[in-house]
Amino acid sequence: MTATAELDERIAKCQKILQADPNSQIFAALAEAYRKKGDLDTAFRICQNGLRVHPSYGSAHIVMAKINLDRGLYDWAEAEVEKARQLDGNSRAIELLLAEIYIYKGEFNRAIQLLKKLHESDPTNEHITRLLDIAERIPREQQAAMRASPPSAPAAKPAAVPPDRPEEPVQKPAVEADKRREEPAAEEQDGPLSAKEILNRAVTIPEVVGALFINSEGLVLEAEWGLDMDAATCGAVMADIDLFLTQELVKASFGQCATILIETDAQVFYMRRVAQGSFLFVASARVNLGTLRMRIGTLMARFDGA
Repeated sequence: MTATAELDERIAKCQKILQADPNSQIFAALAEAYRKKGDLDTAFRICQNGLRVHPSYGSAHIVMAKINLDRGLYDWAEAEVEKARQLDGNSRAIELLLAEIYIYKGEFNRAIQLLKKLHESDPTNEHITRLLDIAERIPREQQAAMRASPPSAPAAKPAAVPPDRPEEPVQKPAVEADKRREEPAAEEQDGPLSAKEILNRAVTIPEVVGALFINSEGLVLEAEWGLDMDAATCGAVMADIDLFLTQELVKASFGQCATILIETDAQVFYMRRVAQGSFLFVASARVNLGTLRMRIGTLMARFDGA
């Protein structure tokens, strides 16, 4: 039986169980099967819906971490691993996945520190050895490329072998530093952006975990959402807050409300009004507010209003 056929069989079995018991924790295995098959959108949706019912299921957070890693959302992946560690404690599997995330984020020193510890306890593990080699080799190649490049030319990026996980049917693209940290210049390129494009780019900003475009009544028009909270409810509540503040500020002669910033213990809610409605950006409490405002401001300046 081919790998694809095995995955299809596993998906069928998991779906049958989930149909019989919608609250079953089998959703995690179903999402993992779709991930391995390469259907990341379906995997993400199934895992997200399951975590709403089972937020304390650590294994499902690991699956979500792998899905986000495959989608290139490395900060989200790391956050999901940390949730799993808080729920189930530390483990070799968690540390190995974290090391891989660090490599894709370009945080090689953190990856090397973890992998050396894992290698000492399991020196014959080929996967750990391969990841350690990658984490040590890429910085050396980058430094060598920078030294070899002419002063007037940008340093060339070396090709890198991806740290493919066991049982992974398709290799991932070459390892790169976290593009959300490296590519603010992408926001400065010429050309207007639609609301959907702004949301897509916003969720690549470090610590931003969700973004909505809502109309004046709080109905969600576009969404890029990775939170447990319901996007429609969040949009409606923020619209009510916006309406209340606008009415009270106008009444007090302070003028129209242009932006709203709400900080909680867990998240930061940053709302920007436009003629067609409002953009809502949700970040973790660890976000740098100055960076958030700057990056969002650069994106908003390119909104085409369509």
